[in-house]
Amino acid sequence: MTLPRSLKWIAGSLLALIMLMAGFVAIFDWNWLRGPIERMTLEKTGRELVIGGNIEVRFGWPSPHIHTGAVTFANPDWAREKQMVAAEAMDITIDLAQLLRRNIVFSEVSLVRPVIFLERSPDGRRNWLLDMQQQDESARIQIGRLALDQGSLGYDDAGQKTSIRARISTSDTSAAGQALEFTAQGTFKGMPLKANGSGGPVLGLRDENTPYPLTADLAVGRTAVKVSGTITSLLKFSAIDMRLDLSGDSLAQLFPLLGITFPETRPYVTAGRLAHSGQAWHYRKFSGRIGESDIAGTLQVDAGRKPPALKANLVSKVLDISDLGPLIGARPGRIPPPSQDAAPSSKTDSASPEQVRLLPDMPFRMDRWGSVDAQVSLKAGTIRRAGVLPLEGLVTHLSLHDSVVTLDPLDFGVAGGHLKGVISLDGRKDPIRAKAQVWARNILIAKLLPTSVSNEAGTPAGTGEINGEFNLSGNGNSVRSMLAASRGKVALVVVRGEISKMTMEKAGVHLWEIMELKMTGDKLVKIRCLVADFDVNEGIMRTNALVFDTEVTTILGTGTIDLGTEKLDLTLTQKTKNTSPLALRSPIHVRGSFARPDAGVDKGQVTARALGALLLGAVNPLLGLIPLIDAGPGSDSECRQLIQDARETSR
Repeated sequence: MTLPRSLKWIAGSLLALIMLMAGFVAIFDWNWLRGPIERMTLEKTGRELVIGGNIEVRFGWPSPHIHTGAVTFANPDWAREKQMVAAEAMDITIDLAQLLRRNIVFSEVSLVRPVIFLERSPDGRRNWLLDMQQQDESARIQIGRLALDQGSLGYDDAGQKTSIRARISTSDTSAAGQALEFTAQGTFKGMPLKANGSGGPVLGLRDENTPYPLTADLAVGRTAVKVSGTITSLLKFSAIDMRLDLSGDSLAQLFPLLGITFPETRPYVTAGRLAHSGQAWHYRKFSGRIGESDIAGTLQVDAGRKPPALKANLVSKVLDISDLGPLIGARPGRIPPPSQDAAPSSKTDSASPEQVRLLPDMPFRMDRWGSVDAQVSLKAGTIRRAGVLPLEGLVTHLSLHDSVVTLDPLDFGVAGGHLKGVISLDGRKDPIRAKAQVWARNILIAKLLPTSVSNEAGTPAGTGEINGEFNLSGNGNSVRSMLAASRGKVALVVVRGEISKMTMEKAGVHLWEIMELKMTGDKLVKIRCLVADFDVNEGIMRTNALVFDTEVTTILGTGTIDLGTEKLDLTLTQKTKNTSPLALRSPIHVRGSFARPDAGVDKGQVTARALGALLLGAVNPLLGLIPLIDAGPGSDSECRQLIQDARETSR
């Protein structure tokens, strides 16, 4: 079949036109474009572009390739450096389809020995924006893939206290071909920065299809970051899949890096898998340590919300109770609870009672609470170093929303029972408004009291259960200031209990019974009534009723506990129920501070009784025992009546 004569003529004409255009492209001197391009750039941006060497074009639709010699592009007048870009040679691929829509898009850019300097001024101008004022986000060249061969990068942002300088090199490896290596140093948001790492030879700035391999070690301030994995689209972070190792002095130091508030903690180290897609960030199956406590779990951040939403599920097998201190504002280096065996080991330890404070006093950073909405669950198994309070586990859920922190529930296992509570801190006003309601349930005396009060035969110090309730509210920016301004109630009660008889005889200063029990051995006596009831007003706990009634002794207490100054001022009066032939009957005063309480008998009364015994003994040795005999009330007492009497005494 032969083609019509007209079609042959059209086909021949098209072929001739194509050959003519190909020949034109092959022999045309593209250097004539240098002048028009440089003049147009100066006119549109106010900045000088200089193109050196020959301009070579390899035409192809829709992406022609252009090669030039040395190229420089100036910075605006306000920038610190004269040139924004300088390179010994440049290759670019232009997207003609986008150019017809008046969008400047370079599909690929390759620079030889480039020096690139990017800067943001304090008033928001950015030198990479090409309008006259450097503020129009649309006035920029979009680059898809970027290859840099032996160059340097600089970035300055005076408003963010950031100045970074990086060196880039390429190396040939037999396994993967040419790869990029980099080092960087400077400051980031006022913190010293050092970094080094490696990646693929071509930077996929806007490549949505090809994950870019990246390995890097960074140190920002006291925070160390190590990453290894892939990133898709280096400008938008469309997708991330990499291992992330973090370590630092405190999680709170991540705030300048991430813009999300984390609590103050002891030094930490974690390792897990970081994944990102859309607006969601996941730190999956991470594990590590915070202080002496292990930690593991998952963490998710939804960056598409305002503020970002954080959700975490955390588990600790062994939680060191001292690691919770920074969360509530406890300062490092606090003295431990007083111990008869421990000698002072620091200046803090040897301070006077007036100088030593136990309640946490570091202010909460509520100015950061609005940076994130958070839902965090924590479960801990074993509690270590609980000191005099035998904690057995922790279950809690923290909610942070609209600058209000809520712990609900807060559940500690304590001595076979539980301390359960709901705590809220409202940071929307200064000072913080705090509310705490805590219930003590089924706490076993046998586990609560230290074993040192058991006798040599191993008799337990006591049995029974403690129940109670703490309901307090106050304003302040630290735990100490909140308690110093607190109002509310504190109440404890013991039911169905027994206690060491030796303990009670010592409380009554019954010398005869103490000596007798030393020889025969200790035993348990029933607790008939134990009630501690305090009203709290402006941080002062004042006794409504403080009663401890057993088969052998009744102890009634009056006085105050000052939460603001951490001072004790209690008086305990003993009333024995059986005649004691030898007793230094005297009230016991509990004074001093929370850190260094001081309990002792009334020395004046003891001295008077001792002098009376000496004088009578001079007349008749048997008469010398009369002042030391505690006859007691002679009958048992009802708990309800004792509480009523105690309340009458406290008024």
